[in-house]
Amino acid sequence: MLPTQCLCTKLRRATRNVNRLYDEALASIGLNAAQYSLLKNLSRLDQPSITSLAEAMGLDRSTLGRNLRVLEGKGLVLLEGGEDQRNRLVSLTVTGRDVLAQASVAWEHVQAQLAQRIGAEKRAALMALLDDLEHLD
Repeated sequence: MLPTQCLCTKLRRATRNVNRLYDEALASIGLNAAQYSLLKNLSRLDQPSITSLAEAMGLDRSTLGRNLRVLEGKGLVLLEGGEDQRNRLVSLTVTGRDVLAQASVAWEHVQAQLAQRIGAEKRAALMALLDDLEHLD
């Protein structure tokens, strides 16, 4: 890779590398990192609407809707009720809860590997920096 001082490029490269680790760990369960995150966030909320789930995850509704349709096709989530697509309620199915439990083990393993690789001090500094970058507006 060409060296760069561009923060955006460096962040994109780092994100791709980290995502790859999570995707590889979750592949045998049939999920990718984005799908795991969606299921995990959904499990933390009590049958949210698509709009409130999108807000909680920092995603636009159309992106979330596409991702939910994939998970619905796998039998992991249920979309029901609501007057329109934005107000439909989303919940995990029994299969979705089982898959999430399996995926959580793989996710924890990658979390531990990355934490060990960068060390506690760098991990804490990275988390603080990422918190700052999440709230640039």
